[in-house]
Amino acid sequence: MARRTIPAREVNRVYVCSCFGITDKQVKDHAAAGACTPRQIASATKAGTDCGSCVRTIQGILGRGACPRRELLETGNAATALTADPLLAEAA
Repeated sequence: MARRTIPAREVNRVYVCSCFGITDKQVKDHAAAGACTPRQIASATKAGTDCGSCVRTIQGILGRGACPRRELLETGNAATALTADPLLAEAA
């Protein structure tokens, strides 16, 4: 019998939310696009909206770093920036 090789991209997936199949990479991508809170991640991906066990993991991924949305809120440009990004327009 021949052994099946699994592509690296399948092996390296780390699921944050098993309810909706959301990976840490997806959470990081949404965070890079401006999502700063677990609620904003939930709006974009549904992660954390079912059993809720992933919310702390999402908080850990988001950390306490700089948040582009907070900076935009302080300057008064948050609404413009949110609607310009299709990933976050729904979360706004």
